[in-house]
Amino acid sequence: MSTSQLTETQRKRIEDALSTVPFAKLLGIKLDAIEAGEATLSLRIREDFKQNAGVVHGGVIASLIDSATAFAILPLLNPDERTTTVDLTISYLRPLVAGVVVARAKVLRAGRRMIATSAELFDDDGKLAATALSTYIRLPKTL
Repeated sequence: MSTSQLTETQRKRIEDALSTVPFAKLLGIKLDAIEAGEATLSLRIREDFKQNAGVVHGGVIASLIDSATAFAILPLLNPDERTTTVDLTISYLRPLVAGVVVARAKVLRAGRRMIATSAELFDDDGKLAATALSTYIRLPKTL
């Protein structure tokens, strides 16, 4: 995982986030690269990710994309902030059936209250398989 341009505090927060998301562990999501405003995550397709037609279920793809956009945001947050997804719009462009899929996310705009992100998801051959736009809201770390 590439984190060379992050502060020690940012790296610690990312490591903590990686170790405390049980759903990401269940799916086998891996953090490949991260810097302020950008993140690349991946996962290996498993048979239990497939729906009846033999392709990866859209929810698995959505989870990987949502995780990638969240990690792109994480280094931009103040220590007393957290975020949650407000919306996520995905265009599924090609079916996924095998291999490793990669989601690359970036922050388009980080406002005082809302954060807009985009993501692209690539199949094992590097072909674009999905695109997404997502919005997050900044929240206090404790409610």
